[in-house]
Amino acid sequence: MKLGVLLPTFRDDAEAAFAAAREAERAGLDGVFSFDHLWPMGSPRRPALAPFPVLAAVASRCPSLYIGPLVARVGLVGTSKLVEQFTSLATLAPGRVIAALGTGDKLSEAEQVAYGLGHLSADERRQLLSDAVDALTPLMSVWCGAGSASTNQLARDHGAVINLWGVAPAAVRVESLSGPVSWAGPLGDHVAATLDELESAGATWAVAAAPLKLDQLRAWRDAH
Repeated sequence: MKLGVLLPTFRDDAEAAFAAAREAERAGLDGVFSFDHLWPMGSPRRPALAPFPVLAAVASRCPSLYIGPLVARVGLVGTSKLVEQFTSLATLAPGRVIAALGTGDKLSEAEQVAYGLGHLSADERRQLLSDAVDALTPLMSVWCGAGSASTNQLARDHGAVINLWGVAPAAVRVESLSGPVSWAGPLGDHVAATLDELESAGATWAVAAAPLKLDQLRAWRDAH
């Protein structure tokens, strides 16, 4: 199982994200990821850095790391633009880009509306997801954020990895029976035990969210 971390991008500048990426690389981790939000969830007055410029800068600074958004929401930009962002990133980090995509949900609706982007129906967003997955699957690894049964089946039909957020290892085990699964979220107090359980359940990646405990992630990686 590969290990990654989510970068601190709810900031006014990217220096903390760059420092976290360098620390992750020194710790022997496999990848770093960035949220794709217009503001931190539920905090519209706080800043949020766009993921693709941050990841592009990380690509040159940390040449051993996989990089990707977690997850890039369809509908924020047109599908052709979204695909172009991923392919441009891949020119900077060939073989190291993970195209993690999501449809968004009610929790992110306020961001869309505030910026005049509207909020498409679930079926319309799934169609955009399908179009993006079709375009990107031949080019790089594709993850789809888990959602409704219809969204998860779309991912399976396209051969994409399903990314689960914050679920128990038992849920990872169930989902992994139908295809590859990655996991992301806070690891809690028992980092090593949780990672062991996620690996045993079939997770291909575990991407840790704040609060990060890089020393414990490094220790787990060294032991495996």
